Amino acid sequence: MRIVFLGASQLGYECCKAIIEAGHSVVGIFTIPETFTIKYKEESASKKVKNYLFRDFRDFERDYNVSVIEVEGNLSRYDEKLRSFNPDFILVIGWYYLIPKLMLAAAPKGAAGIHGSLLPKYRGNAPFVWAIINGESETGVSFFYFDNGIDTGDIIAQHVIPIEETDTIKEVLDKAVTASVKTLLENLPKIESGTAERKQQRHEEATYFPKRTPDDGLIDWTWDAKRIRNFIRAQTKPYPGAYTIINGKRIVIWNADIENIDQAD
Repeated sequence: MRIVFLGASQLGYECCKAIIEAGHSVVGIFTIPETFTIKYKEESASKKVKNYLFRDFRDFERDYNVSVIEVEGNLSRYDEKLRSFNPDFILVIGWYYLIPKLMLAAAPKGAAGIHGSLLPKYRGNAPFVWAIINGESETGVSFFYFDNGIDTGDIIAQHVIPIEETDTIKEVLDKAVTASVKTLLENLPKIESGTAERKQQRHEEATYFPKRTPDDGLIDWTWDAKRIRNFIRAQTKPYPGAYTIINGKRIVIWNADIENIDQAD
């Protein structure tokens, strides 16, 4: 099965490497630079954003002899290039642009990706970050087919990931790599043979979360201690961190814990 891979994150990199080393045929890779231009639906102007989870995919050209194409802007310009790879299947992990329907239709076995939640919960942006902020005790990864919506396609497989009280976003991201690789290696052969599960999401149970920017990391000290701690551990490295303002200066707080202090009579 000829796979075209779209990715620009550490998660995507590890998944792509794992499936190549397992013998799957990745014939082409599309990737995005660390800082790129994107336009959000709710905003009129495009803006430059930084991918804090970025990983350079150009290594694959050297180490595995796979053609790597760096893209930016309107993906429709790359439709002919994608089709030149004659893909059977398109795999998308750690991608930040909408993929035109025409490109998704280029592969007879469809297009699918990994989303960092147990869909239909936590559709949208930064699902692991939001899960920790909200104090969830578990999250997961969903391997799902792409359709015309955002994270709305049929589920191929899911894997639950526990969120321990001591976990920061880094530990959750590491768990997501392990879970995603396992899920892919179990299910790519089924996609190739046409035996993969295809389960419709319960759309009435969906929850959505918006994009986050570094400015969204401002701590509100009126929150209770547990909420503040969750907020901090959700945005620590590799993200830009939760912060407070002291004397007009932004102070980033990378870690926090809760202590019970006995009050003297």
